[in-house]
Amino acid sequence: MAVHAHPDDESSKGAATMARYAAEGVEVLVVTCTGGERGDILNPAMEKPEIKANLAAVRMEEMAKAREILGVEQQWLGFVDSGLPEGDPLPPLPEGCFALQPIEVASEPLVRAVREFRPHVILTYDDNGGYPHPDHIMCHKVSVEAFNAAGDPDRYPGTGEPWQPLKLYYHLTFHQERFQAEHTAMIKAGLESPYAEMLQRWEDRPLQWEITTRVPCADYFEVRDQALLAHATQIDPNGPFFACPTEIKREAWPTEDYHLARSLVDTELPEDDLFAGVREKVCLS
Repeated sequence: MAVHAHPDDESSKGAATMARYAAEGVEVLVVTCTGGERGDILNPAMEKPEIKANLAAVRMEEMAKAREILGVEQQWLGFVDSGLPEGDPLPPLPEGCFALQPIEVASEPLVRAVREFRPHVILTYDDNGGYPHPDHIMCHKVSVEAFNAAGDPDRYPGTGEPWQPLKLYYHLTFHQERFQAEHTAMIKAGLESPYAEMLQRWEDRPLQWEITTRVPCADYFEVRDQALLAHATQIDPNGPFFACPTEIKREAWPTEDYHLARSLVDTELPEDDLFAGVREKVCLS
């Protein structure tokens, strides 16, 4: 189970991992906390009045395309996008949005989803949300709450039979080591790298969490790209996600990376499999 804040997050973080496991026969569920209603349109080609007027419906359609491309199941939690506040001081978040929900209210449908789907592994963001968007931070909070609570029969009554997931991971998708490797590979290939300026100022963003788990999934990078492109309102095909050619990404950094935050099974670090320790404990087929 991969828990994400908005539609398109699942395709930019861990998508090749999910596509690989789904192709291998693992049941994969993406849980999307909000509808992305307050997201900006980031693709100039989609800046159209009819798109803006129906953004929530458009993003649901995009999500349907992306989940089909990835070969995964997907479920909406039904909360409303909080938006990304800007300004100094920051404006208050909109009333009723996801990030302002009491933790028990925001977590209840996710606990229900965990008890229904019965995942062995949950993927989510770190305590800073991967970046400090209020919905990403709340996504982290509800994921940790659900991991801890879903197996307790005394918590969240009426949401199904208890189920205890075995491992909880944080996405570590965007980190210096990866971008440095892709930058170096592009320069070596005689290509202009879009990462030079970003890498020069990276000292302001040190990696908070250790990479414990690197999942080989380079064979699914094209699937990941296609899923990203399905989110046409959010992804500019001429934008930075596609600046580095896929064949160079495969050579320079053939994994997607994670931090193992909790494990109730024995496993040896570093790992190359999200199910390390789980495969030895349970039958996954």
